Amino acid sequence: MLEVANLEVVYNDVVLMLRGLSLEVRDGQIVALLGANGAGKTTTLRAVTGILDVHKGDITKGSVTFEDQRIDDKDPSAIVRMGIAQVLEGRRIFAEMTVDDNLRTGAFTNTDRASVTAARERVMDLFPVLQGRQKDTAGYLSGGEQQMLAIGRALMANPRLLILDEPTLGLAPMLVQQIRDIIVDINRQGTAVLLIEQNANMALSIADYGYIMETGRVVMDGDPRKLLADEDVQEFYLGLHAEGARKSFREVKHYKRRKRWLS
Repeated sequence: MLEVANLEVVYNDVVLMLRGLSLEVRDGQIVALLGANGAGKTTTLRAVTGILDVHKGDITKGSVTFEDQRIDDKDPSAIVRMGIAQVLEGRRIFAEMTVDDNLRTGAFTNTDRASVTAARERVMDLFPVLQGRQKDTAGYLSGGEQQMLAIGRALMANPRLLILDEPTLGLAPMLVQQIRDIIVDINRQGTAVLLIEQNANMALSIADYGYIMETGRVVMDGDPRKLLADEDVQEFYLGLHAEGARKSFREVKHYKRRKRWLS
């Protein structure tokens, strides 16, 4: 469905952010893209969804293909119309607008009234908490409700691929579990998902395939269960060393000196 091939992205004609990145999302999959801050996850999202220009970024090598069509030269609205929707990190809802109006903006590219009605019903089924808050100002929702609204707004475009950037960031554990279950439900309903996360446990627990990024490139990929069982993944992303004891981030930073991922 989605293929990113040997992608190189440069910011401000100077900063090389992606270095030959390749990944794919197949129809019906949940694919997890993991990495620490600065690894290039969000840049990957921008390259796929056509918003690099806003951030003074350029694709200098490689390609992005969606359902056998090149999209790296298309503008964001065209990409949404082709079937890709995104939820940016930090929710980015329209805080001064109502819940209902936020959802309407998500359907801007959807010109079929029946399709919009069906999408709205789907959103309300997935997020019943929004049903009674449609006239409420979005900025007064809780953090978890705002995240649900952001996902619901993206679903109003009836995407075939939904890209989520850090959907559990800043949420309480109970809400993280709730968002996890919602992502699974969305996927079961036929929408492929590219899940960009730092929460490795959550992401890999529901993914069909996983990629781990470091300094703009993929350093490890494969079956999520194998990734979760990997010593380096456990040490850096889960804070565990071989004996299962917790370690601090400072203690596990030495993983950068280990060459096993890049060998």
